[in-house]
Amino acid sequence: MDMSASCRFLVRKFQIPAMDPGQVRTLSHVVAMPYPGRGHVNPMLNLCKLLASRDLLITFVVTEEWLGFIGSEPTPPNIRFRSIPNVIPSEQARAADFAGFFEAVFTKMEGPFEQLLERLEPKPSWIVADTYLPWMVGVGKRRNIPVASLFTMSASVFSVSLHYDLIIFNRHNIPAYDLTERGDERIDYIPGITSIRLEDLHSIVRLANLGENDKNVLKRFCEAASCATKAQCVLFTSFYEIEPHAVDTLSEKLTIPVYCIGPSIPYITIQDSHSMAIEHNDGGCYNWLDSQPRESVLYVSFGSFLPVSSTQMDEFAMGLNASRVHFIWVVRGDGSQLQALCGEMGLVVPWCDQLRVLCHSSVGGFLTHCGWNSTLEGVFSGVPMLTFPLFIDQYTNRKLIVEDWKVGIRVKREVGVENKVTKEEIAESVQRLMDLNGDVSKELRRRAKELKETCKKALGKDGSSYTNLNAFVRDVEQGHN
Repeated sequence: MDMSASCRFLVRKFQIPAMDPGQVRTLSHVVAMPYPGRGHVNPMLNLCKLLASRDLLITFVVTEEWLGFIGSEPTPPNIRFRSIPNVIPSEQARAADFAGFFEAVFTKMEGPFEQLLERLEPKPSWIVADTYLPWMVGVGKRRNIPVASLFTMSASVFSVSLHYDLIIFNRHNIPAYDLTERGDERIDYIPGITSIRLEDLHSIVRLANLGENDKNVLKRFCEAASCATKAQCVLFTSFYEIEPHAVDTLSEKLTIPVYCIGPSIPYITIQDSHSMAIEHNDGGCYNWLDSQPRESVLYVSFGSFLPVSSTQMDEFAMGLNASRVHFIWVVRGDGSQLQALCGEMGLVVPWCDQLRVLCHSSVGGFLTHCGWNSTLEGVFSGVPMLTFPLFIDQYTNRKLIVEDWKVGIRVKREVGVENKVTKEEIAESVQRLMDLNGDVSKELRRRAKELKETCKKALGKDGSSYTNLNAFVRDVEQGHN
C-alpha cells in the first residue's frame, strides 16, 4: 500500500467552510486525535468545539471509517477534518478481537499520523491526543510540538492504572484472588482512591488472571497512563468537584499541569424540553416521552460497543416488564424479540439522542453500563442511576456512582458472583429506584439534583472547568512547552 496516498485528505468541501487564509495563519493551531472508538471520539470532538469557540484552529484527525461517521457533523468553520487509514480493515471487528484492535492502535497509527502531520499548514502549536495513543508523546518530542494527553475516563481510573504495580505487587498478590470469594474485600492504599472493593477493580483483576492477549491489554492500558505523565499536561473529561481527592493527589504527584475540563458531553446543544424537535429517526421516542408523567420513565442503555449475552438481555426485558415501570431501551440491531418480551411497558428503539432523553422531564432514572461518558451525562441530567458495569473502567465508575456520590444503586448486589442477574433482581432494583415515594428513591433524587447543580456551576463562568479550559487555552496561545 502507498501509505502517503492513503493519507489523503478525505474531506468533502462542505465539511470545511471557507476561512480567510490570513485568519487561518494567525490562529493558534491544535491538532486533535482520538482513539478510534465512540467513547473517545465524542468527548474529543466536544472538547474541540469548545476550543474552537476560543478562536483556535482545530485539525481533527480520525481514521477513514470514523470520518465517514462524523465528517458531515455540523462544526464551527475553524474545525477541519483529516483522516488516516483504518487501523484494521474494518474497525467494526474491534468487539470481536478487542485485544488485537487495541494492539493495532498502539503499533500501526503512528507512521500514517506523522506523515499527515508533515502536510498540515500552519504548523501545529499543540497536539491534543487521546491517552490511548501513547506514541503521540514521542511524535511531539521529535517535532518540538507540546502534547496534551486527554484521558476520557475518570481521574480515579487514571490513578488506578498509574499505580497498577502497587495493586499487584505490594500488599497482596491480586492475580491469586478469587472474586467469587474475596470480591467484597477492600483495599485503601491506591493514591487518590478511597477504600474500594476488589470487585470494583474487576477488570484489572480479571485481566491479570487471563491469557496472554488479555494481559497485554492490561499492560498497554497501564503503559498509556504512565506515558501520559510525560506529556506537557493531562486533560480529564471529568470535573473537579466529583473527584477532588483523585485530582488533588495526581496534581501533587505529577510534575505537569492537570486540567479537569469536563464534562466533555454535548451539553451546549441541550435546550428546554419544548425544543426537542424530531430531527432524527428516533422511533417516536420524544413524542412518547411527552405523554408520560414527570420522572416516571427509566432510560436503559448498555452502550454502543460491548455486547451483553442474549440470555442476560432476555432477563432484563422480562425484569423491566415485571417492574411495571415505563421505560425506553436503546438496543443495537433488531430489538423486536426484546420488544415482545417487554410488552406494553417499554419502548425499544435502535437509537436516540441520549443526553436529550436523559434531560427530558419525564425521565426519572438511568439503567447504565457505567461508561464514563454515560455516567457524566447522567450526572449532568440529574437522574439517579442503576449500575450494571461490563468492562475495564466501568466497575470503578460504579463505585463512584454508588459509594462516593450516592446517586445510584447496584443492579447486582452479590459481590463477585459471575452468573446472570435474574429478572426478579432487575424488577426489584427498578422499583426501588423509580418509587417516587420511597425513602431510597427520594434520597437518590435529592443527591442527583445537587450533583447536577454542582456540574452546572463547574461549567459556568468562573467555574472550575471553565477556568481550567481557559488556562489550557492560554498555554496553547503562549506556546507553553
